[in-house]
Amino acid sequence: MDEPPPYGSYAAIVATFAGGLAAAGALSRAVGRNPQCQTALDLVVLSAATFKAARTLAHDQVTSFIRQPFVRGHAYRGESETPVRGGAEQAIGELVTCTRCVGTWAAATLASTQIVAPRFGRLLTWSLGAAAANDFLQAAFNSLTAKANELEQAASR
Repeated sequence: MDEPPPYGSYAAIVATFAGGLAAAGALSRAVGRNPQCQTALDLVVLSAATFKAARTLAHDQVTSFIRQPFVRGHAYRGESETPVRGGAEQAIGELVTCTRCVGTWAAATLASTQIVAPRFGRLLTWSLGAAAANDFLQAAFNSLTAKANELEQAASR
């Protein structure tokens, strides 16, 4: 018989998320930061940075140590990792292996960091945003190179 999902752990994760956002909001108010000063460009960069952070956390080898305690087998590969079953470990495993799920946390963390510690937050967000752009440029370059090589081989036949 399958055991039920770890609803209590899910609730604790959601409470931690909401509490973290509330704490960041309270801290930003206490230090006089205004989160309304963000521009459309900031949203674009934040979106790219969130994408990069989520992909890095959920799939990269360098962050496998974060996922390892919460997945079956070895997390080093970053492909098709299955969360362990039961309790908080399952809930955290589901969070850290899902780019959409961990992306929400990454977005909130990056946005909060930009407000609470603006210089560090912008540096971190813009660095991750540039890394995301680099990922897309590298993929586009590889694709174009492969297509050019394919066309060149077809022309030489």
